[in-house]
Amino acid sequence: MKFIEFPEIQFPVQGMDEIEIPRMVRVRQRFENDKIENSREHLNKELDGLKIRGSVKGKRIAVTVGSRGIPDNAVIVKTICDKLKEWGAAPFLVPAMGSHGGGTVEGNLEILNGYGITEDNIKVPILAGMEVVQIGSIDDEAHTPVFCDRYAAEADGIVIYNKVKLHTDFKGEHESGLLKMIAIGLAKHEGCSWFHRQGFDTFAERIPMVAKVFLEKMPVIFGVGVVQNAYDQISEMKAYAKDEIVEGDKELLRTARRRFPRFKFDHIDVLIIDRIGKNISGEGADPNVTGRGFMPYFKDDFHTKRLFIRGLTEQSHHNGCGLGLADITTRRCLNSVDWESTWVNLTTNLMIDGGKIPLYQNNDFDALRLAVRTCAKTDCHRARIVRIKDTLSLTEFEVSESMLADIADHDEIEILDGPYELQFDEKGNMKDFE
Repeated sequence: MKFIEFPEIQFPVQGMDEIEIPRMVRVRQRFENDKIENSREHLNKELDGLKIRGSVKGKRIAVTVGSRGIPDNAVIVKTICDKLKEWGAAPFLVPAMGSHGGGTVEGNLEILNGYGITEDNIKVPILAGMEVVQIGSIDDEAHTPVFCDRYAAEADGIVIYNKVKLHTDFKGEHESGLLKMIAIGLAKHEGCSWFHRQGFDTFAERIPMVAKVFLEKMPVIFGVGVVQNAYDQISEMKAYAKDEIVEGDKELLRTARRRFPRFKFDHIDVLIIDRIGKNISGEGADPNVTGRGFMPYFKDDFHTKRLFIRGLTEQSHHNGCGLGLADITTRRCLNSVDWESTWVNLTTNLMIDGGKIPLYQNNDFDALRLAVRTCAKTDCHRARIVRIKDTLSLTEFEVSESMLADIADHDEIEILDGPYELQFDEKGNMKDFE
């Protein structure tokens, strides 16, 4: 790991002393809240419905596991492996996360361990490596090669497991899900790098093309896709036979798009995000929520003048991808970033803007005041401020008192508490949002 010790900084800003931090109000947004109560029971029924018991007996089966945070992740992985063993197969796990984890075996395993996915817990081997084999190519201008993790390529069968969600850098019929796991996750650092060099504007077309070649050539057994609701709970979990994976991925993305949490208002001055991380979003903070992304597709989704990012999640393992979206951060946040791992990830996917270092202040108090001060055409005494834990947490959060008139009569927004003063400790920092 490589950290940089950023110094304390002081510079004059005309008018900073006039900035008053407004009182805040805690609110709750309501979304669809149906969920799967028992992941193991639900998935066992899905897998039994595939009727493939006899086809895997005696076979070595690779099960993909990615870097995305999923509720009950270890439970789901163990359920898949237990079912395969029940059917007489010998499953093993393959980390399939492109360049995440710094593009290293150690980084891959650290991410899996953080989710409780270990050999001791799952009771199957984890075969982690970065070597890939080329199994074909697609008919595009770049003749994009199709890669597969060597351990998975040498198996008798492959199970594709992943979360299905909106992507942070492109839009299409297939975004972040089962097909992306095939095209990029299993391609490891080498294939991921090749794929990204062609640009995100080609992803919507090329991901299904690569997946088609992979499915034709490789012994994929089935796929398991998971969708989460706005409360970060599993709402859909489906198992698809090999020939159903493409349409299943498309179906689950439509559901994920409907369930995706968004603000039920627009146009604010400052958005405060307590934490970003790869377990939250590929860009740390999801541009489908913030309207801030490195591609033009998201600029009309939400409008904020200033973005203040306070810190990283523990599960990000110090990966600061996405900090470049912030206008303002703190010295404490920058000092927590492993810049080596961050820049490996960003140079692989070519989104090096995500590693830019934003303007920073010594603490939260000064950072928030500076964010308000630098908003054009804003009444600094009535600043419209929103504070969230992260972009997966759009149910309960804080808004400034000046926004009450906009939300007081909204059918899907409930006022829970306040107005109250934001609290800062002796170092000028806020307590993390709970």
